[in-house]
Amino acid sequence: MVTSRTKNLQFLKLGGSLITDKRQPRTPRREIIARLAEEIAAFLAERPTPGLVLGHGAGSFGHFPAKRYGTRAGVHSPSEWRGFAEVWFDASALNRIVVEALHEAGVPAITFAPSGGATTRDGRVTTWNIRPLCAALEKGLLPVVYGDVVFDEKRGGTILSTENVFAYLARQLHPQRILLAGLDEGVWADYPVCEELLPRITPNNFLKTQQVLEGSAATDVTGGMLAKVEEMLTLVEEIEELKAFIFSGAAAQNIGRALRGEHLGTLIGL
Repeated sequence: MVTSRTKNLQFLKLGGSLITDKRQPRTPRREIIARLAEEIAAFLAERPTPGLVLGHGAGSFGHFPAKRYGTRAGVHSPSEWRGFAEVWFDASALNRIVVEALHEAGVPAITFAPSGGATTRDGRVTTWNIRPLCAALEKGLLPVVYGDVVFDEKRGGTILSTENVFAYLARQLHPQRILLAGLDEGVWADYPVCEELLPRITPNNFLKTQQVLEGSAATDVTGGMLAKVEEMLTLVEEIEELKAFIFSGAAAQNIGRALRGEHLGTLIGL
């Protein structure tokens, strides 16, 4: 499915910890979201064929109800299905905030919600027609995806993290770079002290660092830093020339610098 718009494709995720206060339910960081939208707009204005798919986490909009109802593990009872709908509502509410900021910055963003198109089996995507998303890329629009609930053949329902969504799309579209922007400067070798940054993680050194790759200190039902690193390592082994970066989007212009090819934070690659 590689096209003229996807040959130099990048995926960028705005992490839930970056765009929300994960300690407080339904608390967006609106000023940060607006700044990030402006940085993305500036990058897109420079390139006639930018080749970008944007994703964002759910942060404090999705993780609290997801943890309360155990949505990731499966959805079966009436109460759990009500929780499923609550998680959907919260995640989509944050998506609207993000997309509104992008439009205010002049970015023609359009959302492709996993809940409206993807189905899974035991947490793995089995069907998802991404032709509309590819058409958006072809027309110069910015496709936006996010962590969302989905219907699952085995679990009834579950949650796909943004990294899970990126993993499926990456196997179809073969991006060159996946950029995961959060609050941390990268992956810490000494978490939670956070004084020594790992410059690079490869399949060869992963086992040495696995024990310090603990989940987020805030509520996160999709696995935290360890899950992110494992997902990216799997992808870089499968997809030729793919590199992934985990870095901080908190500092002004870091998003633009990363999109323009600068190596920030921790590189995950061969």
